[in-house]
Amino acid sequence: MTLMDGLGLAGFVVACVVAASSGAIFKPGAWYEGLAKPWWRPPNWLFPPAWTLLYCMIAASGWLVWRKAGFSGAALPLAVYGIQLVLNAMWSGVFFGMRRMDLAFVNVSALWVSIAALIALFSPIDSLAAWLLVPYLAWVSFAAFLNYTVWRMNPNAPA
Repeated sequence: MTLMDGLGLAGFVVACVVAASSGAIFKPGAWYEGLAKPWWRPPNWLFPPAWTLLYCMIAASGWLVWRKAGFSGAALPLAVYGIQLVLNAMWSGVFFGMRRMDLAFVNVSALWVSIAALIALFSPIDSLAAWLLVPYLAWVSFAAFLNYTVWRMNPNAPA
């Protein structure tokens, strides 16, 4: 690995850390604990390690595409990569910060579409990069269903 490769990887890791920081800023707290939730909801302790692993895979995925095609050769895929990171970062603020489960569902749905598009865009450039995003898409699918279910179970929850 060259110095430039290492700096590139560090850049993708930093971008993921920035996106992840919204989860540290906007925490579930008492409001979320007071909501009705489905029996199949994972325990709260599972979310940080799951997201840590996913962010590592997201960073590696972006880096692989950048390393193979560069910014100029993968402008659209890397733009979509940035969009999905922004949508990812927004969700915690919308759901936990604004307490808007409805808007959070719209956000997570857009995130799902952006990840699916990213997989399709990354696939011809680097198949491993695309496959690294499949668990992320699966997790966000589950998260979207959980978001929707909690929203529907709490129609009168205060924002």
